[in-house]
Amino acid sequence: MDFQAVTTGLQEFLERGGPVLVVIMITTFVMWAFILERFAYFYFAFGGQENAALREWSARTDRKSWYAHAIRDQLISEVKQRCDQNVELVKTLVAVAPLFGLLGTVTGMVSVFDVMAISGSSDAQAMSAGVSRATIPTMAGMVASLSGLIFATQIEILAKRRVARLADKLEIGEGAQS
Repeated sequence: MDFQAVTTGLQEFLERGGPVLVVIMITTFVMWAFILERFAYFYFAFGGQENAALREWSARTDRKSWYAHAIRDQLISEVKQRCDQNVELVKTLVAVAPLFGLLGTVTGMVSVFDVMAISGSSDAQAMSAGVSRATIPTMAGMVASLSGLIFATQIEILAKRRVARLADKLEIGEGAQS
């Protein structure tokens, strides 16, 4: 399949779905950019930050005092904060996508009612473009939201596991384990 055929098909799909479909597409691209960024962080950058926290903890001679507890909590908190970065934004984009789909439904139905008002009848062929414009954004918003929801949940689980694993490695009174 050539590039021109793909772009033509995409352009026709966007025209059938109306202007709201473009907004859903942009929202989905942004959401997926942040999802991919989070996975890249966990697979490429997290290990270095985990090792830095473990090295800092291993360098301490005191691991039992109140102050040592505070340092440990700070190390865990800093790593947790980096792990949770952009997750709320992804979850917000997941929630917004179906709302844009609903907006597309409303605008599509308005065009159906416009056709009915102009023609003075309920000509099914004339209304079909508006019905298509109403259903395509709804479907697109739901698909975008569902795909993002699955991976946002996986990112949250991954973050919790990695932070819990680090907390276990930073046990009070023990040295760092690699």
